[in-house]
Amino acid sequence: MRLLGVDPGSRKTGIGIIDAHGSRIHHVYHTVIHCGRGAFDARLHALYVRLHEIIAEFKPESVGMEDVFVARNIASALKLGQARGALVAACCAHGLRVTPYPPTQVKQAVVGFGRADKEQVQHMIRILLHPPEPLAEDAADALAVAVCHAHHTPMQRLESGRRT
Repeated sequence: MRLLGVDPGSRKTGIGIIDAHGSRIHHVYHTVIHCGRGAFDARLHALYVRLHEIIAEFKPESVGMEDVFVARNIASALKLGQARGALVAACCAHGLRVTPYPPTQVKQAVVGFGRADKEQVQHMIRILLHPPEPLAEDAADALAVAVCHAHHTPMQRLESGRRT
């Protein structure tokens, strides 16, 4: 199963794609979408278009996305929510359902500790996936979301199967 992990941001968004076969996971692709400091609506459009292109190229079957957390700055949180909305819309345009994961759950899945720092996440992603260098912080976070999603997807299938 090909899984897409997204670490949303209004200026930089991490993208990570892995293949999961049972308990084995393999790196496929990672990048950071840089939107700069231009007009906010143009940045949202750039996020949508670039993710749309990546999905068309790599054809993931499922998407995990880091959930928005409420920061001290409400304006920043609102912008992050809008950026996340543009990214979700790009996924929906391809018929993909997006599963949200809180940052602590992503870190727990990859590092084993929900309060791990970004360096610990990058280190574990290098060990687990052996991605080609360079590995930007945002890309490592997105790959971590994909790994978290890989761990939870089989359980989600079981749970949805019980409901039908």
